[in-house]
Amino acid sequence: MINMRKSFFLCLLLGVTLVSCNNVEKKAQPILQAAQAAYEKGELDEARMLIDTIKVLYPKAFETRKAGQRLQLDVEETRQQRLIATLDSIIAAKNGEVDVLKPKFKFEKDAEYQQIGNYLAPSQVLERNLHRSYLRFQTDELGKMSMTSIYCGKGNIHHTSVCVSAPDKTYAETPMAKDSYETTDMGEHIEKADYKLGDDGDVISFVAMNVGKSLRVEFRGDKKYTTQLTKADVKAAHDVLELSQLLCAITVAKQQREEAQLRLDFIREKKARKEQD
Repeated sequence: MINMRKSFFLCLLLGVTLVSCNNVEKKAQPILQAAQAAYEKGELDEARMLIDTIKVLYPKAFETRKAGQRLQLDVEETRQQRLIATLDSIIAAKNGEVDVLKPKFKFEKDAEYQQIGNYLAPSQVLERNLHRSYLRFQTDELGKMSMTSIYCGKGNIHHTSVCVSAPDKTYAETPMAKDSYETTDMGEHIEKADYKLGDDGDVISFVAMNVGKSLRVEFRGDKKYTTQLTKADVKAAHDVLELSQLLCAITVAKQQREEAQLRLDFIREKKARKEQD
C-alpha cells in the first residue's frame, strides 16, 4: 500500500513537472518568434537582445533556449558577413585614395634587406640633401610614420632631441630619441636621431599643420644648433602624414577583416557541428 502511494505521488510530481515545463516553453516561444522576426528583418541587435531575454526570464525553457542558440549563430554569422562587407568597402575606398597620392612620393625599398618599403617626399631623398641639417619625414607601407633629425656640421653636438617653433611662439619638442647614431664623412660630422609618430612629442603633427609658415628647428644635445626648415620640408611633413594616415587606416581595416573572417569561420564550424549532432 505504501509503495503504491509512493508511485502515485511520483507520477503526480512528474506530471506537474511536465506541465510546468510545457508552460515555460509556451511562454518562451513568443519571444523566440519575435527574435526570429527581428533577424529576418535584419535587426540583429534586437534579435540578440530577445534571445538573451529568454535565458534571463525562462532559464528552464531548455528546448526554446536551444533553438535560440541556433538562431544566435545565424545572427552572429550575418553580423560578421556585414562587417566584412563594410571593411572591404573601406579598404577599396582608401586604396583608391592612396593610388591618387602615391605618384607624389618616392618609394624606397632594399629588396635584400627590407620586407617593407618607405614613402617620402622627392624633395627629401638623401642624395638631394647632402651637407645640410633638416628634418626628414617618411612612412612605411603599413602607415607607420617617423621623423629623422639630421645634423651636419664641422663638429659634433651629440643631439638627441629637437624643438620646432613657429613665428607665433608656439612650439613642439621631442623627448630624447630612442635611436640615434653618429658618423663622419670627409671631416663632416653627421648625426641622426629617429622619432616614431606618437613618440615624437607631437612635432610631426606640429610641422604638418603649419604648412606655409616659417619654422625653425633647434637641435639639442651637448650643444645647440638652430636652422630654418624649408617650405619643402614643412610640406613633406604634411604630405607624408596624410599618406601615413590612409595607409594606417588600410592596415587596421585589414587586421579587423582578418579577425572577422576568423570569427565567421569559427561560427560556421560550430553550426556544422550542431547540425551533425
